[in-house]
Amino acid sequence: MNRLFFVFFALSLAGLVAHVEAETTPPKKASPPNVILVMTDDQGYGDLACHGNPILKTPNLDQLHRESVRMTDFHVSPFCTPTRAALMTGRYPGRTGAYRTSSGRTMMHTDERTVANVFADAGYVTGMVGKWHLGDNAPHRPQDRGFQDVVWHRCGGVGQASDYWGNDYFDDTYERNGQFEKFQGYCTDVWFRESIRFIEENQKKPFFLYLATNAPHGPYIVDRKWSQPYNAIAKWGSGANFYGMIANFDHNLGELRRRLDELDLTNNTILVFMTDNGTANGGKFHGLDSEAFEGFNAGMRGKKSSLYDGGHRVPFFIRWPAAGILGGRDIDSLAAHIDVLPTLAELCGINVPANHRPDGSSFAKQLTNGDAPFYREYLIVQFQGGAHFREAPQAWSDTCVLRKNWRLINGQELYDMQADPAQRNNVATDHPEIVNQLREQYLPFWDSVSPRMTPVRIDLGNPANNPTVLCSQDWYLPNGNPPWNFGSIRKLPKTTGPWMVNVKVPGRYRLTLRQLPKEADAQIKAVRARVVIAGQERTREVEPGSKGVVFNIDLPAGPTELLTYLYDENDRAGGAYFTEVERLSSGPRRR
Repeated sequence: MNRLFFVFFALSLAGLVAHVEAETTPPKKASPPNVILVMTDDQGYGDLACHGNPILKTPNLDQLHRESVRMTDFHVSPFCTPTRAALMTGRYPGRTGAYRTSSGRTMMHTDERTVANVFADAGYVTGMVGKWHLGDNAPHRPQDRGFQDVVWHRCGGVGQASDYWGNDYFDDTYERNGQFEKFQGYCTDVWFRESIRFIEENQKKPFFLYLATNAPHGPYIVDRKWSQPYNAIAKWGSGANFYGMIANFDHNLGELRRRLDELDLTNNTILVFMTDNGTANGGKFHGLDSEAFEGFNAGMRGKKSSLYDGGHRVPFFIRWPAAGILGGRDIDSLAAHIDVLPTLAELCGINVPANHRPDGSSFAKQLTNGDAPFYREYLIVQFQGGAHFREAPQAWSDTCVLRKNWRLINGQELYDMQADPAQRNNVATDHPEIVNQLREQYLPFWDSVSPRMTPVRIDLGNPANNPTVLCSQDWYLPNGNPPWNFGSIRKLPKTTGPWMVNVKVPGRYRLTLRQLPKEADAQIKAVRARVVIAGQERTREVEPGSKGVVFNIDLPAGPTELLTYLYDENDRAGGAYFTEVERLSSGPRRR
């Protein structure tokens, strides 16, 4: 009996201790969610089967669509770089300084804070894979802007000017954390493989991954197994290859989601899918602003670079099972790229620094509570310079003001999207009061943004990026495009322009002028070279067989411009499309 008593007493005491511990021990804090932000390039709203495309098959995107909350009136900028700047900062592109896709306007002011900075400061591991298009040199590379693990291609696409020479989508050389590395396989396959590697290495920590593919941006290159199903249907231009690139992306998205399931990460991972602008090749159009007469554009007018909805309305799917963000629910509130950073930060319990001042607002509460209101009074979509960048920044240039169902184009054309989703009927004369209201909403925007549309400079002599390789893509031209891809540079056009630079450290610098980058191992086709920088000018003859022309110049610290000239035997000048600038030694010289 005594033995039974002691057993009973011991069990009772253990139960009492467990009860006390349960009452006094605080509940275990939920793990912060992981975030994977996926964005494709030049895939429009209609380039998904789940949005009604009768040609394209996208089973994995369709599944994500069924399992996500969808923002059905979600807008970005009509071009690559402006969307990326807004997505990274939550601020209008013009305010960041990155409001065009070339001509030195692709980099953000250094005082801009990115979503990677915000999440890294909150203890997240941050990774970026794929297309950056916000600067190729310090202090503008992804690793300079808060991302701790990066694998990316330079410039705005594989095969563009500052990309590693000779890259063609297969077995390319990309940059990993500041070093070039040869990769095997198709570009999109590489991006997803590296994304899965990042996830596997950081699965025990909260991570933020930004996966931005260059596909389906042109050139339209993909293995035939992906394009062949569309050869007989998508007959416009390179339509079959464009669709094939999306099909390959869709396959990789499925592989990524399967790996998340295997790692037991799906439930507590926020997965976002979106695109960066309207379709580039989802159909055949009569100009940028027409409706598609072949292919499919979800009944919208306009394509990439258009101010009509086909240029900037894009898919936005978001899923987080642990928070109940799933189940195929639509939200028709007006939302935009500038809202993504505030939304993700709130979902993850992160406070955005007060001095950051995003233009966007969080729609997190509407995602987790369908009855919560989210109201954006208005949105401005603007890209400066026109589709071919032939104009200087100015008010009302290439502008769309959005409010609920209204769209005001360039301050003159008014469309009622509820009555006329194809934007066929300009009703400005019928609703002058609406026109005036929208015009009044635009003017404060322009007054606050335009002062920030000033040159953003590339560092010279920055220890994180010495030597610096400058490319004609970043010539700061008043209008027009500089040589921006391999094809245009191979033609050796007789044009040049200034690089807006900042000499980080005074001292002696070596400038090596080239027509093709060092890895191309090509001779210069010129007889004389000239360089102008910091009030100094140097000229020298080009020796036969030279692959680069070298100038050693003492430079003071501070902002300046760099101009290069390579003259042919007829004294016609083109620029050095590639110029390496290396700080050799520090010196006391200052301005």
